[in-house]
Amino acid sequence: MYKMGAKRITVQTTVSKDPETVWECWTDPEHITKWNFAADSWCCPRAENDLRVGGKYMARMEAKDGSFGFDFEAIYDEVIENKKIAYTMTDGRRATTVFERSGKGTLVTTVFDAEDQNPLEMQKEGWQAILTNFKAYAEG
Repeated sequence: MYKMGAKRITVQTTVSKDPETVWECWTDPEHITKWNFAADSWCCPRAENDLRVGGKYMARMEAKDGSFGFDFEAIYDEVIENKKIAYTMTDGRRATTVFERSGKGTLVTTVFDAEDQNPLEMQKEGWQAILTNFKAYAEG
């Protein structure tokens, strides 16, 4: 469960598209399944997104060889279209993603509560890899 004083990790990237396009790629389940994984050996075969406060987000993440998989689930705490999403994961940790128009497109910044099972650097690298996949997909 969420612990007060949990370490917070920040990852970010700039996508060379307008915030509306970036938002659509980030929130539409048809798009989510194309980018939501940290390595090429993984995939996201399905996603569901009830994009409203109190709505549920679910993304199935699996190794392509079928050896491992899990459902990433969260409930939305805040949704400001084209600007901000905040949610609480099933284990009580929180995450916020902000979409800011910048000179080169849209700056996407996610800040999340670290879990205590894996090293902080590994968690940061994993979330950053997903964000890097997102950038490549959204710009492609």
